[in-house]
Amino acid sequence: MNELTNIYKMLSDETRLRIIVLLAQKELCVCELSDVLEVSQPSISKNLSKLRDLDFVTTERKEKFIFYNLKTDNPLLKRTVQDILENIEDFPQLVLDKNKHVDRKFLFDNCCN
Repeated sequence: MNELTNIYKMLSDETRLRIIVLLAQKELCVCELSDVLEVSQPSISKNLSKLRDLDFVTTERKEKFIFYNLKTDNPLLKRTVQDILENIEDFPQLVLDKNKHVDRKFLFDNCCN
């Protein structure tokens, strides 16, 4: 039961939900997430820390950046995110986020500057 409540607690926060949906589509670093979501880097880091504590994300260091990706080994989280992605057009903010992060090269070139 704890796993179920943890997943829905994470998804109940709009910023974390938006982060989870973005990370399900592509690995991103804090500055990219901050740029796409228009949320401060400390706020993004705090939310990622919560996701990391629950083992919902993986990290990979590339040069001076740490990239985050959504783990897919939790069946409930995976199904929930898949349902959201399959119906993303019903969620205008998530569509905006998705469209903003398409040009990753631009984001990475301007990342953390």
